Amino acid sequence: MHHLLIALATAPAPSPTPSLRPGLSEDQVTPGMWGFIMTAFFVLATTLLIVDMVRRIRRVRYRAQVEEERMAALAAGDQDTLEAPGTGDSGTQSSGTQSSGTQGGAGLRTESNGDEGRGRS
Repeated sequence: MHHLLIALATAPAPSPTPSLRPGLSEDQVTPGMWGFIMTAFFVLATTLLIVDMVRRIRRVRYRAQVEEERMAALAAGDQDTLEAPGTGDSGTQSSGTQSSGTQGGAGLRTESNGDEGRGRS
């Protein structure tokens, strides 16, 4: 460690005025206008992608929250109807599906999550 400090202390100082190698101009070693334009383009594109990603994530999170609230409301509504006396035969709704009862919807079933679709025959 001591040798490293001595080597650094005795190393020659860099030249006071840095200069380019002979045969090179400053335009050949700097990015120039095209480098600035490309860098600005990538910064702008990255910013727009980040804003779009945040918007999409927020939308997905909001949809999940609304779905959870809807399911909680359905579950609370199902408990109220099952616990209320005189509501009829509550044993007919087995496995979470029931017939829709519409004339044109023969074979349509209403799932426990509210979706309607063709039942498996």
